[in-house]
Amino acid sequence: MRGSDNAAGAENQQERLWHCGWIAGFVDGEGCFSCPIFRNRTTALGWQVQPEFTVVQSVRSRRVLEELAETFGCGHVTDNQRHDNHRTDLSRYRVTRLSELRDVIIPFFQVHQLRTSKRNDFEKFACIVDLMQLGTHRTMKGIEEIAEIAETMNRCKPSAVLRILRDHTPTISLFPQ
Repeated sequence: MRGSDNAAGAENQQERLWHCGWIAGFVDGEGCFSCPIFRNRTTALGWQVQPEFTVVQSVRSRRVLEELAETFGCGHVTDNQRHDNHRTDLSRYRVTRLSELRDVIIPFFQVHQLRTSKRNDFEKFACIVDLMQLGTHRTMKGIEEIAEIAETMNRCKPSAVLRILRDHTPTISLFPQ
């Protein structure tokens, strides 16, 4: 029957919208958009920029991370043992592939917007991915530009990366005259 097909379609759409809203809320509380920059002597410049989207949970809640991986169709879930004062091991859902961040993760959170201060981190994260898409990370000046953005994300704690970049790239000016 045509009417029941529409109802089922509407129910499926409503369930999907609820599910997407739940994911956005869950990531708002438990997710992280970050952009580590680290030394990698195998790269042309000796530095690697690695944006990543991560959600961490206790291994007891691993299934919810697997559901994220299934929903997004990218990334992977891994377990690791805690080496601090906590007793519970952790599971981590992580997406680092630039194409998956650009084509899947960023569009999702542009439509299903975050509501906490994490939204600001997401916007900076999306900007970094855009810069990388343009190849900005292939120059020291570009890595510096990305590092300046990354340093303002999350808890806004200054990292040593910018200082190291400044110390090791004296021919590049962070603040053009």
